[in-house]
Amino acid sequence: MPAGGKLVIKAEEVNVLDQQIPSLKPGHYIKLIIQDTGIGIPKEHINRIFDPYFTTKQKGSGLGLTVVYSIIKNHEGYITVDSELGKGTTFEIYLPAVPKKEKKILEPARLKILVMDDEEIVLEVIQEMLKILGHEAIGVRDGKQAIEVYKEAKEQGSPFDVVILDLTVPTGMGGEETVRELLKIDPDVKAIVSSGYSNDPIMSEYEKYGFKAVVPKPYGMDELKEVLRKVISS
Repeated sequence: MPAGGKLVIKAEEVNVLDQQIPSLKPGHYIKLIIQDTGIGIPKEHINRIFDPYFTTKQKGSGLGLTVVYSIIKNHEGYITVDSELGKGTTFEIYLPAVPKKEKKILEPARLKILVMDDEEIVLEVIQEMLKILGHEAIGVRDGKQAIEVYKEAKEQGSPFDVVILDLTVPTGMGGEETVRELLKIDPDVKAIVSSGYSNDPIMSEYEKYGFKAVVPKPYGMDELKEVLRKVISS
């Protein structure tokens, strides 16, 4: 637009019916509209603007619109042009819309999980949630029991995939000491630390103490599912 003007670019989703646009297959498309209020294109030139090397500019290569046409065609699209001298030009471009793919979240397979918590009601709730999620859950009340059960399962060739340890057990061995002993038995143990004391340094620096993940109490099914996915994929 040598003398200036207005350029408008719009996009919209359209459904193209059979034979509605002969060059397009029926389906869902993105339609781009590029419209200016420039000097327009003479009628004698309008059918040649996509031809290679055709140009009315002294320094033009004549390949710009040819390349545009080729790219659109290679993407199974279509381009039209309408122009009127003194009023401007409108290009309409149709490109096939790619359907949005739903991201599949891989759920962990059935896991064998050891849960340690000194509160019986909490232990029962966690075990029940794990069973609802499709996992096998075995519960113990303190760290000493957890170590014995974990070691026995490993020796029998049926090891635990994940261990969830309560950080604080007032009447017995807590999560910090327990994971330290479990790492001696199995350096690859996948342990999750859990606590209602979110300000405990172990909760913020859990990896430093040998845990693979953390899940603050109280937590629900979604949080439990997510932390298991994180640990198994790590």
